[in-house]
Amino acid sequence: MYSRFSPGDWFSSNNSNFTMSDQERSRAERIRADAWRLVQETDSRTRNRQGDTTKRLGERSHDISFWKSELNNEIDAMQSEIANLQEHKRVLEKALMDTQNPLHVAEECLLHREKRRGIDMVHDDVEKQLIKEVDVIKKCQNKMKEMLQKSSIQLRLNRSAQHEMEKDAKDKHSAHMLDDRMHQMRNSTMGIGYHPGIESVDNACSVPATWAKFSQENIARSQKERAASERLRHDIESTLRACANEMWSQFNTVNVAFNARISETTDARNKLQAHLQKVMQEIFDMEKNIELLKKAIYDKEAPLKVAQTRLQGRTMRPNVESCDDNPHGGLKSEVQEIKDSIAHLKSQLATSERSLARLMQTKATLEHDISIKMNSLNIDSNQCMGMRKGFPMSPKIAPIMTMPTQA
Repeated sequence: MYSRFSPGDWFSSNNSNFTMSDQERSRAERIRADAWRLVQETDSRTRNRQGDTTKRLGERSHDISFWKSELNNEIDAMQSEIANLQEHKRVLEKALMDTQNPLHVAEECLLHREKRRGIDMVHDDVEKQLIKEVDVIKKCQNKMKEMLQKSSIQLRLNRSAQHEMEKDAKDKHSAHMLDDRMHQMRNSTMGIGYHPGIESVDNACSVPATWAKFSQENIARSQKERAASERLRHDIESTLRACANEMWSQFNTVNVAFNARISETTDARNKLQAHLQKVMQEIFDMEKNIELLKKAIYDKEAPLKVAQTRLQGRTMRPNVESCDDNPHGGLKSEVQEIKDSIAHLKSQLATSERSLARLMQTKATLEHDISIKMNSLNIDSNQCMGMRKGFPMSPKIAPIMTMPTQA
């Protein structure tokens, strides 16, 4: 028979297959060994890298917690300081307001004594001391106004420092919650997934050095303002005490001069009546003023309703038509402007009503003086000294400003 291959070819083919099999198996074994080593190496690197990242996240979370705690402590300290300074400012405002009464009394005494006739129109020691008392009170008022201005500025600085720290603390709270959640995340955590390309996103706004410096500067600024605020509070206390002592001393000096001059001075009922007439006229004018203010407040209601209704109506615009356009901004400004006008009018109305109450009280006092004193007392002993029986100011403006006991 015809044969295509020889026995030698057959053996050669078998040997060739055996050799190829050995080579491929050897190569496969090396590849499996390499793959196993690679799996081990990458698994180790991945675990180590994840562990290192987890550790760093923990350290970062601890750093954020530390600065957040420092900021919150400073915020609490600043809040306390702001409250203290506000209280001192309130006391100072009340003290300044209360100085109007002794100033009014002193000026009234000068005014009444200007109505003296004949030989009684003497530039005596009483008049000199009254002029000095007015000057002392006005100087004290200027000092208080200066302190009020400083306290208003300091309060703005305090609130600004507090606001910056609160923003910083709020950001750190959010970052702490986020990093803490990232620190707790594991391979088995629910919600993990692929985010292709996220590693190339760089939204960093700071580096660790500037990050820590930012909070340090916020805290340092707050501490600086707190120290300035504390110094200002001490200055306010010193100013109140100094003013109280100066005004009280001069008040007593004027009273001594009045007592020495009282037996030599006389005046008439016309002065009290003229003074009462002025008070009643002022009450009448103030009542008209109050009615005017009430009408002005009422007149603002309709424009406010129109502006707010327009704003409400424009909220119904659909989709992109809900545009923050010029009319929208104008309406918002109009509403705020009308509200500010009403607030100012109401503030002025409250001031006018308080003034009217004080005028009514003054009117009652004068009517009482006229009814019981009539023609029997002169201007110094009845009207002037009648108003100066006690220091015309609150004996205790505040615990930090206690008036001495009258001699």
